[in-house]
Amino acid sequence: MNVKLNDTVLVIAGKDKGKTGKVVSTSPKSGRVTVQGVNMQKRHQKARKANAVSQIVEREGAIDASNVMVVCDKCGKATRVKHAFVETDGKMQKVRVCKCGAVLDKAYKKQAKAAAKTEEAPKKRTRKRTAKAEAAENKEENKD
Repeated sequence: MNVKLNDTVLVIAGKDKGKTGKVVSTSPKSGRVTVQGVNMQKRHQKARKANAVSQIVEREGAIDASNVMVVCDKCGKATRVKHAFVETDGKMQKVRVCKCGAVLDKAYKKQAKAAAKTEEAPKKRTRKRTAKAEAAENKEENKD
């Protein structure tokens, strides 16, 4: 299944065709996904306690995963998912890729950003007391 949790998807078939939403849950065995605000179903809820009120509750129903396409964050278009192998830290990782070349996997993006940050020079650490003392000395020098 090419759709994962928290992906933004476009519905391409069914009564909600054209709507976009975030994937709330997936069921890989049955090949179905639940999308936020799509396939709204009404459920009658009976009062279980004396002070509770019976009501009709609307909630999202599952739709087939083949009826949705993943929307790329970079280009903003619905796209078919392509798989590619990318090397990070000496390990090959299988990631989902858009036609425009952007990586669709959010976990991979986080790892790439973290790797980029670690390559930068670390900040020089100073104790709070030392920093306060230096700031006080600078103020005294500026007064003179």
